[in-house]
Amino acid sequence: MVWDAWGVAAAHAPLPEQIRALIAQVFAVSGEPVARRAEGEVELRESRSTAAQREGLAALVGAEHVSGEHRDRLLHAGGKSTPDLLRRRRGAPQDAPDLVVFPADHDQVLAVLAYCAEQSIAVVPFGGGTSVVGGVEPDRGGFDTVLALDLRRLDSLGDVDPVSGTAVLGAGLTGPQAEQLLAGHGLSLGHFPQSFEFASIGGFAATRSSGQASAGYGRFDDMVMRLKVATPTGTLDLGRAPASAAGPDLRELFAGSEGVLGVITEVTLRVHPVPETTCYQAWTFPDFATGANALRTVIQHGAAPTVLRLSDEAETGLNLARSGDVGGTPVGGCLAVTTFEGTAAHVAARSAEAQELLTALGGTALGEQAAREWEHGRFAAPYLRDALLDVGVLCETLETATGWSNIAHLKQAVTTALGDSLGAQGTPALVMCHISHTYPTGASLYFTVVAKQAEDPLAQWARAKRAAGDAIVDAGGTITHHHAVGADHRPWIGAEIGELGVRVLRAVKDAVDPAGILNPGKLIP
Repeated sequence: MVWDAWGVAAAHAPLPEQIRALIAQVFAVSGEPVARRAEGEVELRESRSTAAQREGLAALVGAEHVSGEHRDRLLHAGGKSTPDLLRRRRGAPQDAPDLVVFPADHDQVLAVLAYCAEQSIAVVPFGGGTSVVGGVEPDRGGFDTVLALDLRRLDSLGDVDPVSGTAVLGAGLTGPQAEQLLAGHGLSLGHFPQSFEFASIGGFAATRSSGQASAGYGRFDDMVMRLKVATPTGTLDLGRAPASAAGPDLRELFAGSEGVLGVITEVTLRVHPVPETTCYQAWTFPDFATGANALRTVIQHGAAPTVLRLSDEAETGLNLARSGDVGGTPVGGCLAVTTFEGTAAHVAARSAEAQELLTALGGTALGEQAAREWEHGRFAAPYLRDALLDVGVLCETLETATGWSNIAHLKQAVTTALGDSLGAQGTPALVMCHISHTYPTGASLYFTVVAKQAEDPLAQWARAKRAAGDAIVDAGGTITHHHAVGADHRPWIGAEIGELGVRVLRAVKDAVDPAGILNPGKLIP
């Protein structure tokens, strides 16, 4: 990916004229993009690595796989949150890892971790670099040297078991690479988060990722059958059967550990045949409460689509402002998207049951168009975010989850907190929300916030983020549903898991990483 924005350069484009006119009117900005610097113009903080460290690491992975080059350091300087990109676009010297190391396999990862523990070198595991919560920031944690451990060479497809429906995937495979390799066996993982094009299999596991088709296939941690983990004190190979009563499931400890407890090098995952057919249907509901009740009923009746999403009135309005009406029909209220995948018979039966329920609960079917358009553009939203940043508009997202009975309260609390905080700073905000993932007992709320950038947009967003995080905790939501903890959500972890829970995490950290080299400053308070 490019160093100062999401994705690849070829996919970036200026804002469409209708969006430029809209934001100029709403946020009083010119709509003219600012010039961005070239990679070579960026000043990085001087590397603190020594010749002896470079030689020691080269002996383990090969000299060609240890880099202190400006470009490699810059491309591993952090993730892709709005604060990440705002910091990167400033003229000040950039923080960056002192070295980037590219191991080839589990044994090399293990050797690098042992060496770094001995030499007191901090290690930041790096997959696709798509973190939006500060999860791959090169925090030294009190050590003189920090390196980025790039796992891209761990990119193989191992054993495929079509009878059991499992496949072994290297942690460095990206989403598209994994799907391409599995397609050669007629299989699919079906995990499509917004970061799909760039994020890695190891990253999905380490952050408890949740894909847009989670209503049908589950979260990524639901798919994990086995994990292979390298730690500074040895290897963990976890998971022997689909289910076990052999004590606590340690897979659950390392799925979501964010590189703080170990480096996931290999994942055995549940896979399924490539779907025979897909059915698309968009819906409109008169208001968010009606739509949320309809989604809850469908899920609790076991008629879940593969994809099930509901936008609130504000998000529906903005999306229609960008794309126009649906098939010539003006749409108000709240737009929902459903897709169904599987065999023709299974799709027909499940979609008919869901359609009956959604219609009875206040939904109006709109046909395929809006659902197909959503799928076509589902990975593109970060590019729009970056184009808005270019013209002086702050745009960021956050997410949470709660039980169905608390959805309305949590949504109102977070919306109010964001609106009040940004409004008090003289930058009134547009706060949008959608239900992104659903469960029988609750759902995830995904917020998008748009406001004019203040003179110091980093401080502006930090204040709004604190208000939103406090509101989430006070209203009974989780501080993160799928973005993970990283550095950004770490201040609220104690409130979520309690003092004893924090002590448990610290005890595990001491057992597997006694020197404390793994991803300092993340996850554990």
